[in-house]
Amino acid sequence: MEDMSHYERLGVDETATFEEIQAAKARLTQEHEGDPRTLEAIEASYDAILMDRLRQRQEGKIKVPDRIRFPERTAEPPPDFAPAVPSPSPNWLRQWIDTPSRADILWPGGLLLGAGLLGLSSPSLALALGVGISIFFLNRKEHKFGRAFLLSLAGLLLGVLLGMALVEAIAPQLAQINLGGPSAAAMIALFILWLISSFLR
Repeated sequence: MEDMSHYERLGVDETATFEEIQAAKARLTQEHEGDPRTLEAIEASYDAILMDRLRQRQEGKIKVPDRIRFPERTAEPPPDFAPAVPSPSPNWLRQWIDTPSRADILWPGGLLLGAGLLGLSSPSLALALGVGISIFFLNRKEHKFGRAFLLSLAGLLLGVLLGMALVEAIAPQLAQINLGGPSAAAMIALFILWLISSFLR
């Protein structure tokens, strides 16, 4: 076995494919599992063949199939591959907008609805409760009380101004359903506070 060529030792000829060489090595390794000297010879022959093939390839004596030379041409993306879509919103906006869970929408909504019902008799008390509820839920998200306070105060001012403008525009309809202007304005302000406490950070 000492005078055999590396190809003969693996039982393949010089035109064997890489897959055939690998299969021959695996078969011989399994056959001579308990013989470390033979296993070492098999490994040495395998390495020598690989080095010989590499040298021949560099010299241009072996033509490498295109599927090996250019694997990216034949590689197909997996069927469920979806390229990452960049977020359309800028970073500064993502720092302010929240994606709330159902509970983050329902809890403030329920509490502010209760404050709105209270606003039918006492609009100022309803707005005070609404601001407190908004501060609580905003502060719970980021633990930034100052930011929660400022956002709630801005929401209150925006809501009151928007509510007063809408009340003036629909005053005749409000009179028909016996809803006072301050109560309607308070409800609109509470709705704005709900949007802020649910969808902002």
